[in-house]
Amino acid sequence: MRTTMRWLVLLGLLAAMGSAQALSRAQQRSLEQVQAAYAAAIRWNDLDTAAEMVDPEYRRAHPQSELERERYQQVQISGYRELRSGADGQDKVLRDVEIRVINRNTQAERSVRVRESWRWDAQAKQWWLTSGLPDLWRGE
Repeated sequence: MRTTMRWLVLLGLLAAMGSAQALSRAQQRSLEQVQAAYAAAIRWNDLDTAAEMVDPEYRRAHPQSELERERYQQVQISGYRELRSGADGQDKVLRDVEIRVINRNTQAERSVRVRESWRWDAQAKQWWLTSGLPDLWRGE
């Protein structure tokens, strides 16, 4: 039983390493840079900069209304923390984050978990956020 458990753990670690190595070093470096810039933009409520990192195809399919822009002005981000991240093939990465949000009117703080989906655009040599800007009002 113990030997079986060890093998299962070892196989799990090897599978995780294999998916992490699916990205080239250049892709990994580019991903780290774009995710750091995105996290900074979200933390500083710079939605225009964050929106520039959203996949152009997603932006065309889901244009942001003026009402949606106004809703983002009603909150202040107080924290942005990566919970877990992993490659999902050669050109896709999923990342779970926790965003701490303060309502500017009530000063009430709450936490929202968001799953980000990033895709590698080989032609542009750039990562794009394919899940759109975070939905900070889910469940409200």
